[in-house]
Amino acid sequence: MSKSVILAEKPSVGKDIARVLGCDKQGKDFMEGKKYIVTWAFGHLVTLAEPETYDSSYKTWKLEDLPMLPDKLKLSVIPKTGKQFSVVKRQLHRNDVKDIIIATDAGREGELVARWIIDKARVKKPVKRLWISSVTEKAIKQGFQNLKDGRKFHSLYEAAQARSEADWYVGMNATRALTTKFNASLSCGRVQTPTLAMVARREREVASFTPDEFYQIRTAAKNGTTFWWRHPKNNDTRIFSKEKKDRILQKIQNEDMVIKKVEKKKKHDANPSLFDLTELQREASSRFGYSAKETLNVLQRLYERHKVLTYPRTDSRYLSSDIKSTLKDRLKACDTGNFSKHVLTIKKNSWMLSSSMINDKKVSDHHAIIPTEEPPRLFDMTSKEKKLYELVVQRFLAGFFPTAQFEQTVIEGHINDETFAAKEQRMLRSGWKAVYQGGSEQQHNKFSRFTENEKIRIVEAAAEKGETAPPSRFNEGTLLSAMENPSRFMAGEDKQLVHTLKTKGGIGTVATRADIIEKLLNSQLLEKRGKSLFTTLKGRQLLDLVPDELKSPTLTAEWEQKLEDIERGKLHRQAFISDMKGYAKDVVQNIKSSTKSFKHDNITGTPCPKCGKLLLEVNGKYGKRKVCQDKACGYKKNISKITNARCPQCKKKMELRGEGEGQIFVCRCGYKEKVSSFNKRRQKEKQNKASKHDVKKYLKHQQDDEMKNPALAEALQNLKQKNDKK
Repeated sequence: MSKSVILAEKPSVGKDIARVLGCDKQGKDFMEGKKYIVTWAFGHLVTLAEPETYDSSYKTWKLEDLPMLPDKLKLSVIPKTGKQFSVVKRQLHRNDVKDIIIATDAGREGELVARWIIDKARVKKPVKRLWISSVTEKAIKQGFQNLKDGRKFHSLYEAAQARSEADWYVGMNATRALTTKFNASLSCGRVQTPTLAMVARREREVASFTPDEFYQIRTAAKNGTTFWWRHPKNNDTRIFSKEKKDRILQKIQNEDMVIKKVEKKKKHDANPSLFDLTELQREASSRFGYSAKETLNVLQRLYERHKVLTYPRTDSRYLSSDIKSTLKDRLKACDTGNFSKHVLTIKKNSWMLSSSMINDKKVSDHHAIIPTEEPPRLFDMTSKEKKLYELVVQRFLAGFFPTAQFEQTVIEGHINDETFAAKEQRMLRSGWKAVYQGGSEQQHNKFSRFTENEKIRIVEAAAEKGETAPPSRFNEGTLLSAMENPSRFMAGEDKQLVHTLKTKGGIGTVATRADIIEKLLNSQLLEKRGKSLFTTLKGRQLLDLVPDELKSPTLTAEWEQKLEDIERGKLHRQAFISDMKGYAKDVVQNIKSSTKSFKHDNITGTPCPKCGKLLLEVNGKYGKRKVCQDKACGYKKNISKITNARCPQCKKKMELRGEGEGQIFVCRCGYKEKVSSFNKRRQKEKQNKASKHDVKKYLKHQQDDEMKNPALAEALQNLKQKNDKK
């Protein structure tokens, strides 16, 4: 009997699919049933080949060898996951396999993961596509009932491949040109470099900002109400002239106020939109201080492992109409903990999800992030997983409640022709705000005492001094917002390009922005001080060295415009790649002809033992090391590394420094310990510590003791003896 191979993106998803489809025969990194063979990747198993694949001379980075422009880019198996590729390839080539079902993430990058594997394995069998937004049992079953023809997604693959190849031609050439020209480890790209440029621009705005002094005049009525002066035309409360402030104060001293207007309006506060990934990353950054990458990793676990949230890498904040039929089950899954009372309120009032949140036209690959029909096992979640799950549920439930309604009262009074105003809001209906704050409704209204043409006594008039504030520095949350909508940084650019970036969601994608920020931090181009992001000297120099086009979001806008055309079948991939090769050639020439220089800010006084040039001290992800500033030399030596050894005082990971017998553990709290002393201490702790077997044995003994009940055993024995006599 012929079978279908199902190719998932990760083991967890593959095993979920296998369980739902009854594939219970366990193979090595695959599962098999009567109709299906389920296997999986570990993300990308195949990537674009390194330059040395095309020419052995590219193993050494030389400026004169650039640009590198192979006619056709080759695919290469990633060495780290080579064994898994072999497993997948064997399943694809089996004689009893008739077709392939792609079950990788439903999107441009997920399509690329699967197609590259299939292409590299040289398989020509028919392809079908599983397109789902969650990995619950119900979603998987429905997805397999509605499998799509793989040919319909060929243009999506073409666009993904074009994006990847363009990044290779431009990024690989620009990075090598910068590194060899300026003898420093410098990398650039069409997304990371404009992102770095946005942070640098904000820094310049902060540095060049000159605060302006202003005044605000307040008056206090006898009944305690505070009124603020405001401009009669633009309603601005700030006065930027000291003379004008003094003149107004003198004019109103010891004068009464005449109430000219008492205006009451009922207003509505609309429900907040559902979450897309970027908005959720912003919220997590603001509330909990989580990095964008950290938030994405936690969401991925909630999607794959716990199955309580839908696909997280989405750029939509709306739901498609076909989700309506599932809302009842999703509400039922949210009926837990503090959310139970809100679910009860929704059911009691028969409220439906706000119709403004359902819009088929605003859902592309995936809808907004919402809970699945799977009830959560909160006890099995980490603190971060619980917090993010609750954020999504809270936003989801708020969508069922009515809008918040309040009454706004504005009182306008005049003192000698100067306008003063006071404003008050009274909650009439808490609506969706009840989900967030209990929605206590305010019943009193102190402004009800005022009537038009009434004269009131002013007991105090004073001025408060302030200064205009500079623009806020970027943090991860606000930088994500700027990447999502970088139009402010495209002043004077073609309006169509600006529009394209807006409609396509800015620079980068929801799935890659967190990685871009992480890469800028790891490359020491950006650094964090508290929550704020700052460019480093290295980052600022890089921006001075790269061609102007690579610093602007315009390049990404142009690319996205063309990639969208490829996806729609309006542009051939090769035409786009031909343009990118020409662009890469221009970039290299621009860098080669540069007369600028690069100054290392991490240079040491230690000469390289191989070439004599001074070594650089580099902070890596796992510690520090000294490297030769000449990349062609390649000398490197570890100075210290972060270990898993925990400090006995503060329990944080310690750093290992030195060599041989002189090695020492050092902690940020100031604790120091020689490696020899550390080993002795650990050995002693191990001897005094009970093994897992001892603990298990002890617990079993305790359970046995607890289960024993001598009195009950004696009574049962007596009863047995009596029955035997009868």
